[in-house]
Amino acid sequence: MSLSRRTFLFFTAVTLAGCGFEPVYGPGGRAETLSGRIDVLPPADEEGRALTRRLEDRLGLPKAPDLILGADIAITEEELGVLPDGSISRYNVIGRVDWTLTRDDEIVLQGSEQSFTAYSATSTTVATIIAQRDARERLMILIADRITADILARADAL
Repeated sequence: MSLSRRTFLFFTAVTLAGCGFEPVYGPGGRAETLSGRIDVLPPADEEGRALTRRLEDRLGLPKAPDLILGADIAITEEELGVLPDGSISRYNVIGRVDWTLTRDDEIVLQGSEQSFTAYSATSTTVATIIAQRDARERLMILIADRITADILARADAL
């Protein structure tokens, strides 16, 4: 390793330590202290199941939950591409999830996350339906990751 690279790494480490940087997923990090403490309310539909699965993957399965995470999912689709025959060839799937984290029926944290993804319509109905389901699942995974990041960033309030 060259001297300039070692110097850069040294100053980067010192700077990060000085600003209070702490790894979230490291030993004793915020993710570890929240693991198993959050119970996600049961999902109502396929998108809710995808969101719940991802949140439980990231936050851990509830072992001794003292916090309850509720989520209100809203999804819309926009037509994007139009073929010469007038049929739609591409769709944007736009999702918004308003979430609340409660303890003893009192809101501890709340937020709203939104994002979008897309899928292409194909010549067969079955393939289009599968592409739509996949896009909605990808969207829920993306939003669940954002919810997790938001909760971990504000974990001091818990």
